[in-house]
Formats: sequence, C-alpha cells, structure tokens
Amino acid sequence: MKTKNQSISHTPGGHSMNRRKLIIAAAVLVVAIGWYLFRPELIFVSRSVNEEFPSSAAQQMTASNASPTMLSQGRFHGVSHETKGVAALYQLPDGKRVLRFTEFETSNGPDVQVYLVAAADASDNETVTKAGFIHLGALKGTIGDQNYDVPADVELNTYQAVTIWCRRFGVNFGTAPLQHS
Repeated sequence: MKTKNQSISHTPGGHSMNRRKLIIAAAVLVVAIGWYLFRPELIFVSRSVNEEFPSSAAQQMTASNASPTMLSQGRFHGVSHETKGVAALYQLPDGKRVLRFTEFETSNGPDVQVYLVAAADASDNETVTKAGFIHLGALKGTIGDQNYDVPADVELNTYQAVTIWCRRFGVNFGTAPLQHS
C-alpha cells in the first residue's frame, strides 16, 4: 500500500536514454551543418567546361573582318591551391570586353569566384582584400576554357590581376598578373 509521501519510481536508465537520444540528434545536426558549410566532397570533384570564344566576336569577325584585340594576358600561379593556365583580356569588335581562361586548372571548393584585383599581383589573401576587387562571377569550372564578361566601366589600368577566390573561407586559390600586350 502506498502512503502519501511515497513516490513512484521511474524505469532505471529512463533519463539517460532520453539524454543519449538528444546527444545523438545534436551530433547528427552538427555533422550535417559542418558538411553543408565545408562541402568536403567538392575537393575531389572537378567540373570541366569548354566554352568557345564568344560567338558575337566570331560572327562579327566574318562580317566585318574586324577581330578581337588582346589587351593583356598572364599565367596563373598557385597561392593556396595549385592553379595554372592563361588569363587574357580581350576587346571585342562590338566594344564588349571578355576575360578568357585557356588551359585552366585549379582545385574545387565552396563558393569559388573570379575577381579582377586592383594590384599588379596577389600572392596572398590580404592583397586581394586590401587592394580591392571587381567580382566577375562564380567560377564556371575547375578545368577548361571559359569566358567572363568584364563591365565597360572597369578601369583596366587599376585592375591588373585575376584571382580565383574562395568567398566562404576568404582564400586566394591562384592569381594571374596581367601584362599589357
């Protein structure tokens, strides 16, 4: 018979079972968030692209015998990741400017972007952030030829290098200092 002051006992280990489930759920959540933020699988996945030179330039070349003019070019050197290939800036017959990568190759990562940097070269992360940059877009692929439009108002005497930048971690993968042709 129970008296008023007696309590009902719980199943042994009941609290520890609930606590264990909470710890497991929290661990799964932490792993999922970490995976989303760091995207480690991207290190092993390469995306190849093979864009032709801009078609409007090719069409105008045959129509008017005008050809694109190379304004500057440079070779990529690795900074935080091995990066290689050629970056060249062209003025098209219609007045547009295009940055073209050829024989390009770099590592993959989360949120990798293409920047024109207001410096002659960028061999570290700090140069990119302190000198300033113009964002040209997300990197289209880690391997292959690709094109990026350059806005007409960008002063090419100021922005003299191209950097492959991981925006998520603030890391310069590689840079191509551009030399005028």
